[in-house]
Amino acid sequence: MSEARHPLMRLISKLSDHRGTIVLAAICSVLNKIWDLAPPVLIGMAIDVVATQEDSFLAGFGYTDPWVQLQVLAAITVAIWVLESLFQYFYGVLWRNLAQTAQHELRMQAYRHIQDLEMQWFSEQSTGGLMAIMNDDVNQLERFLDHGANDLLHVGTTVIVVSAIMFSVAPEVAILAILPVPVIVGGSFLYQRRIGVRYTKVRKEVADMNAILNNNLQGITTIKSFTAEDREADRVSEASQSYRDANRDAIRLSASFVPIIRMAILFAFTANLLIGGKYALEGKIGLGEYSVIVFITQRLLWPLTRLGETFDLYQRAIASTTRVLDLLDTEVGIVEGERHLVSVEGGIKFDSIQFTYPGRESVLRGIDLDVPAGKTVGLVGATGSGKTTLVRLLLRFHDPLEGSAMLDGHDVRDLTLSSLRGSISLVSQTTTLFPGSVRDNVQYGRPGASDEDMVEAARIAEALGFIDDLPEGWETNIGEDGHRLSGGQRQRIAIARAVLKDAPILVLDEATSNVDNETEAALQRSIERISRDRTTLIIAHRLSTVRNADVIAVMEGGRITERGSHDELVSQSGLYSRLWAVQTGEASA
Repeated sequence: MSEARHPLMRLISKLSDHRGTIVLAAICSVLNKIWDLAPPVLIGMAIDVVATQEDSFLAGFGYTDPWVQLQVLAAITVAIWVLESLFQYFYGVLWRNLAQTAQHELRMQAYRHIQDLEMQWFSEQSTGGLMAIMNDDVNQLERFLDHGANDLLHVGTTVIVVSAIMFSVAPEVAILAILPVPVIVGGSFLYQRRIGVRYTKVRKEVADMNAILNNNLQGITTIKSFTAEDREADRVSEASQSYRDANRDAIRLSASFVPIIRMAILFAFTANLLIGGKYALEGKIGLGEYSVIVFITQRLLWPLTRLGETFDLYQRAIASTTRVLDLLDTEVGIVEGERHLVSVEGGIKFDSIQFTYPGRESVLRGIDLDVPAGKTVGLVGATGSGKTTLVRLLLRFHDPLEGSAMLDGHDVRDLTLSSLRGSISLVSQTTTLFPGSVRDNVQYGRPGASDEDMVEAARIAEALGFIDDLPEGWETNIGEDGHRLSGGQRQRIAIARAVLKDAPILVLDEATSNVDNETEAALQRSIERISRDRTTLIIAHRLSTVRNADVIAVMEGGRITERGSHDELVSQSGLYSRLWAVQTGEASA
């Protein structure tokens, strides 16, 4: 199972399409570091030329004149610096582009996967937590690919190349230089495991903080109306302090790494300085070789101090990668059917529906309801009676525990989601609009629709008048969630969007509950127009909204207790009759 695999292996499998880029970037990083390690050798050769002249190492290649030897070294130096710079450019471009590509692809994979998950899963998540995964966690991975992967390759290349050079120059001294490396690397891995737990806690705290911030920004009107600014500031402060404390715990461990590693480096560097110098004084190695040992030891050991920073970056990325990949591995609860309906008449049937939300009492208890194609059915009842849940089962936001919801005689579980949901236009009580223009939001119902169809949809929804009065008409930016429009205007835009979709089934879930009487009357006229010749489900508390429905079903406690036309139900002296009397002023509540 994927949970048993290391996050790095899981990540590599996700990046398998970019294996070629990863290999090429790694080669460029290694070659860059090889050329970067050449200057200490060149310095040693230059000192060797000055000290021994005709007897230098380069003289063995036929360059006996010391001045010519220095010119050769200068030419080699130029070539090496050019190559180092070129490969630094290549790996920089490759790693950074890979980081951006991986960031984009993982974010889109996470977002698309989230869209496929069932609504029940969403009820168990926080918006802030999901935002933290798709932003902060994905960005942590991008930072590691941008810097950390290259740093690890550089350290590995440095250890191998420098060890080879030192063993070729002075094996006895090389052993002293290499001796601290296993200690440093082993300590780094131990450190990495210990700090990993701390960064997992950091990721949790940032998700919790984002959830509070997101909720408060969305509910700023409520906060202000209850003068709860100080209370909410304290709550955000508490979450921010928890995040700060989690980071402090990680920082304490992170900050202790480099000083400890420096002590191991000090031992190796001092030993090489003394023993290498002793060998030089005794004539066992030349001055140039001694210079190479001193400089190359520094090039070997000092980069190891960055292992702490690199492992820190790596562990942050692993903690974040785990969260992203765990999200991607979340199984989709709603398994899509295979039957694709090309032509939909709109007949709906609920057959012996039983449904319960996890951790709650039964919501629907044996619902049977037949909605013939082209007819209008009203659903009324108290809050919590199961009206909206019935619609959510039709749309397959959830699946019933028992029974079936059917469209044109087909169980909705057998249908493709595109053909099922494409056959239904939904206007809900909570209107969701998107940042952009009025045109963008109306055309959301049918992207690419003609201007004529769009204008006609707005006319049917009685939205054309106020749209023409907006500062820029159809091109007016309505702001985030349409906050620049009134509630009635937003609802009319939503109805126009549903009209433009022109689906054979229309579902109105409390579409007129949050508007004034005048707007309700306008919306009611729109509903009467768009419900003609299409199957319509109307959920309403205001009975006037469903008065003209062909059939009205009254729901109580998850059951249908009454059904019939408006006149029939009024005459039965049941719940509907009592509600009608209250709403028309004929009886007191």
